[in-house]
Amino acid sequence: MTISMPWSRQSGERIEPMVEVDANLLFESNELLVEAEVQQESEWIWKPLFAFTLAGCVLMLWYAGVREYVGWIDRQIGFIGVEGATRHIDKSAVEQGLWTQMDAPLLDVDLQQLHETLVQQHWINEASVKRSWPAAIEVQVIEEVPVARWGDRGLLNHEGDIFWPELKAEYMTLPKLHGPSHETVRIMQQYHDLSQLFSRSQLRIIGLVLEARGAWNIELENGMQIIAGREDLMPRLRRFLDVYETQLADRAAEVDEVDIRYTNGVAVRWQAQETAGE
Repeated sequence: MTISMPWSRQSGERIEPMVEVDANLLFESNELLVEAEVQQESEWIWKPLFAFTLAGCVLMLWYAGVREYVGWIDRQIGFIGVEGATRHIDKSAVEQGLWTQMDAPLLDVDLQQLHETLVQQHWINEASVKRSWPAAIEVQVIEEVPVARWGDRGLLNHEGDIFWPELKAEYMTLPKLHGPSHETVRIMQQYHDLSQLFSRSQLRIIGLVLEARGAWNIELENGMQIIAGREDLMPRLRRFLDVYETQLADRAAEVDEVDIRYTNGVAVRWQAQETAGE
């Protein structure tokens, strides 16, 4: 574009300037403006579309990866391991019993149900069950430790729980306790306390019974039965021990039963069914 401001030579008047505009520049500017607007519209459309497509591809890849991973870990179980220090538990039998319940892939196995099945077995005190990859179930068992017999058929563990395995000859050396099933802990504690009391006279308690009405009966290793009752138990037993040491120890094999439910003495029944007052 050219701007000129000439003067008139004849009149000396100033002539208005004339502006000359190059038309090509005008059209070129319009074209650039249009191209810029088109480019902006194109970017506004394609950028979100590209981002959306990229996100979709990433999501599909993630889904395929997760599906492949789940398929790898959720396989049919191929191994069951049973661990723990055991003496009475047949681990092979426990394993075979668990196999009968493996009717689902690893992630669908009901671990709580397996646990309940295990702890219902006689010699299993506690058990833990967990999944292990690839495709395995790991079981840890804790065996019952019997500390006493319960009646003629059961056993007691150290927590006072009753369990009912097949009794073997080796359990016959355990003390025999009996009473209401909800009183097992109390009976065990009483047995412990009385055993300490009787040990001073070298006497061993092999049986202790708590009757429903609250009375105690004691059986000693030498075959002697003690009817102790429920009132003033410890004073009566101390009096019995004094009588035993002074008058009955030498004839213990002849004594069948001693009733200590008296205020000032005990009643002795001898093996020959003779009754004497001491």
